[in-house]
Amino acid sequence: MMSSTLGAICDHSGGKVQTGPFGSQLHQSDYKKDGIPVVMPQDIVNDRISTNRVSYIDEVLANKLGRHLLAEGDIIFPRRGEISKRAIVDKNQVGFFCGTGCLKISIPPVEILPKWFFYYLGQAHILKWIEGKAVGATMLNLNTGILRSLPVEYPELNLQARIVEILSNYDDLIETNHRRITLLEESARLLYREWFVNLRFPGHELVKWQDGLPEGWRMCSVGEMTSFLSRGITPKYDDAAPGLVINQKCIRGGLLSLAAARRQSKEVKPERLLQVGDILINSTGTGTLGRVAQVRSEIPNCTADTHVTIVRPLDTECFGYFGVALLELEPLLSTMGVGATNQTELGRVNIAALSLIEPSPDIRKEFQAIIWPIFTQVETLAKTNNLLSAARDELLPKLMSGAIRV
Repeated sequence: MMSSTLGAICDHSGGKVQTGPFGSQLHQSDYKKDGIPVVMPQDIVNDRISTNRVSYIDEVLANKLGRHLLAEGDIIFPRRGEISKRAIVDKNQVGFFCGTGCLKISIPPVEILPKWFFYYLGQAHILKWIEGKAVGATMLNLNTGILRSLPVEYPELNLQARIVEILSNYDDLIETNHRRITLLEESARLLYREWFVNLRFPGHELVKWQDGLPEGWRMCSVGEMTSFLSRGITPKYDDAAPGLVINQKCIRGGLLSLAAARRQSKEVKPERLLQVGDILINSTGTGTLGRVAQVRSEIPNCTADTHVTIVRPLDTECFGYFGVALLELEPLLSTMGVGATNQTELGRVNIAALSLIEPSPDIRKEFQAIIWPIFTQVETLAKTNNLLSAARDELLPKLMSGAIRV
């Protein structure tokens, strides 16, 4: 094993650790509906770059700020907030742009392979080191100096390549499942838009219309469509406790993940225990505010913390429509926070006041019959990915330390 720092490795190999452009170089008015994708912290999801909510700038400006364009193998971090997140740029993302809120690490494969280093950064003790060196009390902040001082212990390149090959086999399976999940989720959203935005639902040609809506449909508030709408609890964390509590990190990409959930021992009132069909909305802070996910399978003895709002549909049988409808409102919800920059709050009164179309019961039932099997398949793929990720993460430190020879 050889030892160095990331800064020294970059200096030897011609690499660099670099922040995204300053705010004075890239303004809110520069963002467009299409063009060159700009990777922001919220676009780093599950160790990859997600383009679901990505913003764009035009090619002229991107080339003017060309030093911030991303190359294959670049590793990108948030500069603040969830600094344990990271993603590696693949061949399909070459030419994307490193956003203002991010840092990028570029390493030519002279001493260390970029993909090996990406895995190296995922080790628990490395993540702990980074978080320990980050600055800021309310919100952790990273800078190039911190990352350049990161200690790196690495084997010869041939051994790095074998480690990458083993771990990549897991990631390839995970990525295949992610693509399937994306396609399934998109098919659900497209069906929703066809039926409830374009109003081309089954039998629409024959239905009577009243006040601009099909007969039996109505405009109403989210509050009118719910039986319970409230923040979660202030948990009493205890790793040995039977209770589970969802936090904001568990909600991203429209899906609910238990990977970041924590154990807690406080007694929870029955109405605050999560039920299948409940919608969860991140309601505090910046960056994650307004994210939406629906509970799609039973999670025993589980609730949410006070940073998450629980929205329970009144229709306990055909809740698929309500879940997708609120998911479609995610961009709006992300802009509805009020208060100081780092203490932005999305109030339950404001959530309850949002307007939605309530389709007739028979259409909601028909939509549920189509949509819920899709979501069940998504849940199965997500659980498979959790098992694959757990196996990979257990193997990772053993490969890195040499406890398992390859």
